[in-house]
Amino acid sequence: MFRRRTGVPSGRAAEGGAVAALELDGVSRAYRKGARALDEVSLSVPGGRFVAVMGRSGSGKSTLLQCAAGLDRPTAGTVRIGGTDLSGLDEAALTRVRRDRVGFVFQALNLVPSLSVVENAGLPLLLAEAGEDSDRDARARDALAAVGLADRAEDSPARLSGGQQQRVALARALVTEPAVVFADEPTGALDPVTADTVLGLLRAAVDDQGRTVVMVTHDPAAAQWADEVVFLHEGRLAGRVTDPGAEYVRDVLRELAHTAAFSGSAS
Repeated sequence: MFRRRTGVPSGRAAEGGAVAALELDGVSRAYRKGARALDEVSLSVPGGRFVAVMGRSGSGKSTLLQCAAGLDRPTAGTVRIGGTDLSGLDEAALTRVRRDRVGFVFQALNLVPSLSVVENAGLPLLLAEAGEDSDRDARARDALAAVGLADRAEDSPARLSGGQQQRVALARALVTEPAVVFADEPTGALDPVTADTVLGLLRAAVDDQGRTVVMVTHDPAAAQWADEVVFLHEGRLAGRVTDPGAEYVRDVLRELAHTAAFSGSAS
């Protein structure tokens, strides 16, 4: 049975007064002719938490992820990762934050076909010039072992299944030991069994390694792996619920499809 609590505070304060792993404070993102993909979204995510972001197509989910990860700059408001305000950073400093403190897992895996599996997993370490070659190789192999692919290290990505390739992408995201992992529809192209494997690995990154995971998903079954679901509607924060069950999430999404915003009430 999932416990359902709503009305979780948004804003800058993390649990216990600690610095939040991720904070969005009044974040807006406007595009052509002033249309807002995000409209004054404030959200605080404590460290060691798994948060799923959901909403209808066009609700602002991917824009929120891109702004939160420093891949796009908001039109207004601030984004902080571990207390660092991204708006005050130039491109070089922002690149360092993304490289050293953030991991990315996307539905489009972006594996390099000319590199081996272990070389793909260790690519962030190579780009950061982190340690000697032998150290980077060992860390990449450890990351592959953590996702159950130690025996495929020398293969090319083309020799792996879609689910195995996604696990390589996850190993690559975790190899730098980032504070926050952003995942954009990481199971969208996977069958349910393989999706559960990937979601279990994300869950373990939170529970066993203390990472923070922020995942955009359209799938209520995927969302129930999270500690909390954040709902967006027309670019605005429409509600939050902890310990989500798949049926409850489906009910909220149906309500969002027929109302201006989720009221946040639950029985």
